Amino acid sequence: MSLKLQNPVSAGFFILDRGLWVPIFALLAMSISGCGFGTSKLYSKPVVKVNDQTLTAKDFSDHLARRLKNFDALAAKDPSNVKRSKEDVVRVFILQALTNDFANANKISISDSELEKEINSFRSSYPDDLSFRRVLAEENLSVAEWKEDLRKTLLSRKVLQKISEKIPQPSTDEIHRYYEDNKNLYRRKERIYLRQIITDELTKSQTIRDELKKKDFVELARKYSVAPEGKNGGLVGWVEKGTVDIFDKAFSLPIGGVSQVLESTYGFHIFKVERKIGAGFATVDEVKKEIVQALNGKKQQAEFSAWLDKQIRVSKVLKDNDLISAITVETRGQK
Repeated sequence: MSLKLQNPVSAGFFILDRGLWVPIFALLAMSISGCGFGTSKLYSKPVVKVNDQTLTAKDFSDHLARRLKNFDALAAKDPSNVKRSKEDVVRVFILQALTNDFANANKISISDSELEKEINSFRSSYPDDLSFRRVLAEENLSVAEWKEDLRKTLLSRKVLQKISEKIPQPSTDEIHRYYEDNKNLYRRKERIYLRQIITDELTKSQTIRDELKKKDFVELARKYSVAPEGKNGGLVGWVEKGTVDIFDKAFSLPIGGVSQVLESTYGFHIFKVERKIGAGFATVDEVKKEIVQALNGKKQQAEFSAWLDKQIRVSKVLKDNDLISAITVETRGQK
């Protein structure tokens, strides 16, 4: 993929090699390309400026190419995709610049230890460091660039917390009103509280089923079940009707009832139903935590939007629309 940065004044354009870009569909070369005067001068020309922070043509092109790399070659050149991606690059830069200014004014920062903790948490989801670095390579990101992006994310999170710290917690009336206005969100299907024993042999399951006439289900589940929940006495927990086909067969059992041996692709099951709840609506108390999160999210969004509008009004935001329009996209295979 190459980004062609045309000079808005002259008919020429400028070539600056940027190495290889690796989208998921092919190996593509990425560059800002052209010919003419002062490539380094145009390279450093501001595209967007927010107060004292500047996004250069080079950085704009890098960010644009990164956004477009998930498109195929044809879609990456589609004018609507390019236009939308350009707008996204500008929007993200302006937001990050305003965030940085607010953080500096309020002495908000991310310490090295905070960053390292988040890095370790993220890396722990990968089997090894090589797998982690491979993912970054696929995104054409160096570890240093990824760390800087992560630091920005953490800083934005802290700024949002600061902006939102004076928002009052939802009142009881607000919670009940939200519940009534959105009651369909809390509709529940019939549920059962389920235990199961799974084995990989029919005869073994039939023997266990006979033993259940005299022995405790929890004890036999711990002893014989090959399922992960076996160590917890076979406890599956609450299951909604329609979740898993084999579980649906347990809904016909009475409370305390034990099923016959039932076969599925997972093995041979024996179920025990300990509790039942009919279809209906969850109570306000059952979904209170969800409602509080939803209400807080709405209030945070409103507070953030008001903050952003204010920051834009009091900040000096400049955009070179001609230069932005002059940056076009080309794709080519690796030579």
